[in-house]
Amino acid sequence: MTSGPLRIVLADDARLFRVALAELLESKGCRTVAQVGDADGLLVAVATMRPDLAVIDIRMPPTHRLEGLRAALQIRRTQPDVGVLLLSSHLEPTHLLELVGDVAGGVGYLLKDRVSGPDFLDAVHRIADGGCAFDPEVVALMLNGRRRRDLLGGLTPRELEVLGLMAQGLTNPAIAERFHLTAKTVETHVRNIFQRLELPVESEHDRRVLAVLAYLRSY
Repeated sequence: MTSGPLRIVLADDARLFRVALAELLESKGCRTVAQVGDADGLLVAVATMRPDLAVIDIRMPPTHRLEGLRAALQIRRTQPDVGVLLLSSHLEPTHLLELVGDVAGGVGYLLKDRVSGPDFLDAVHRIADGGCAFDPEVVALMLNGRRRRDLLGGLTPRELEVLGLMAQGLTNPAIAERFHLTAKTVETHVRNIFQRLELPVESEHDRRVLAVLAYLRSY
């Protein structure tokens, strides 16, 4: 767990959005250590400030295409201890696997309109602490997609739903509340998911991350 105020670098070329997001985060006890408007500035700020988390717009100058994504990939490759949260105005799940790579921890992908929602701050802290958070619309798109039998074919429909909520970053109690199930029932589903995916016996956190990684790779 991160000790002290969460230290965050914000990267977005829309200055008003950036300032508003900084005010929101700081009102919740976080510390914005840098605000930048392009990918080059982001890389310099992260290397200099060594934040707990970088919140990055996927499309930034000069082309407004994938500069933010490319910078995020570089940060994950060279500074894996820095959490990365990509924000996007539009659903762009085709780049999700590239962002996640081989480690589904310390990473997230949310639509920008989630910033004003009740779960945004939880996602920020979860990613900074090595967890993950993926937008519900991205997860829903995956659930409706074509699954590869070799990875997820052994899961029941309910287990797939539980795994989808795990990918959004929901805890077992939150999943139980969503489905109106008992905590024990959800724990059984999660345990079955771990067993069916043949995940190694590690910490609960690490196994959840591995399960989410298997989920993302199956689409």
